[in-house]
Amino acid sequence: MANQITDETIDYVGILAKLELSDEEKQQAKKDKGNMLDYIDQLGELDTTDVEPMSHVFPAENVFREDVVTNGDESLRILQNAPEEKDNMFVVPRTFD
Repeated sequence: MANQITDETIDYVGILAKLELSDEEKQQAKKDKGNMLDYIDQLGELDTTDVEPMSHVFPAENVFREDVVTNGDESLRILQNAPEEKDNMFVVPRTFD
C-alpha cells in the first residue's frame, strides 16, 4: 500500500465533517481511504493514449433558449384584485411609525 493515511489526517477529516469516530471507526476509515487511493493509482497506470478526452459520456448540446417574455405585463390586471391601489401599486397597512 503506497498511500498511507495518518491518524492526524483521519482526525482532521473527522473535524471537518463534524464526526466523532471511535478508534475502530478511525482504523476502518484509514484502511478504506488507503484502498481508495490505491485504486486511483491503478487507474493512473491505464494506457489512455487512444482515448479521446470528453466532458460527458453522451454528446452535450447547448440546451439554453432565448429569454423571451411570453406573458407580457399584467400589472394592471393584477391590481384589479387589490382592495386599494395608488399609483399602480398595492396599498398596504403601515407596519411601523
